[in-house]
Amino acid sequence: MPNSLVVVHIAAGSVALAAGAVALYSLKGAKLHRKSGMLFVFVMLVMSATGAVMAALKPEAISVIAGALTFYLVITALLTVRRPAASARWIDFCAMFVALAIGISGIYFGLEALNSSTGTKDGFPAPPYFIFGSVALLASLLDLRMLLARGIRGPHRLARHLWRMCFALLIAAASFFLGQAQVFPESIPFVLLTIPVLLVLLLMLYWLARVFFTRRYGRA
Repeated sequence: MPNSLVVVHIAAGSVALAAGAVALYSLKGAKLHRKSGMLFVFVMLVMSATGAVMAALKPEAISVIAGALTFYLVITALLTVRRPAASARWIDFCAMFVALAIGISGIYFGLEALNSSTGTKDGFPAPPYFIFGSVALLASLLDLRMLLARGIRGPHRLARHLWRMCFALLIAAASFFLGQAQVFPESIPFVLLTIPVLLVLLLMLYWLARVFFTRRYGRA
């Protein structure tokens, strides 16, 4: 595996975690949020693409699925707020089928893991495959709903942007703090490494609640 690809992946992932944290904690729509958000998008696309390529070379199916799902989530989250709500429908059609393919692959590999003699696929148990596959299938259904409604507006549009960006950050945080737990000093209990991941999840729920239940974000 090319060392340069590994370096780019690690560097992009490190910047993504920092930029994502700033974007998540900053006031939504403010200048700091927009600047850190665009940096987050760029480095996340680099990180997820390089991660998927490296995983395909191993091969490691779970990381290919995670990388592809992350790339899809970031792209669709950006498009949700960066163009008119009902424009370029062909892009949304393509994105929906990409998510559908990721979802079917995740469920298929999860079933392979369940039916294997070791209960794993490429060293990973079935639950992560099912989780990523289910999220991708849910996202594809939401894409279909948006297409049938000929666009998405108001708080639902903001929520679509928010949960997709946050879940992409959640994948990145879990991959680093939990997936690479062995690189941290042994003196750090594993339970502490779960805290950043849980914070991303809780903040996602917090901002979704603000979008749906406060007037300011509901009118945006």
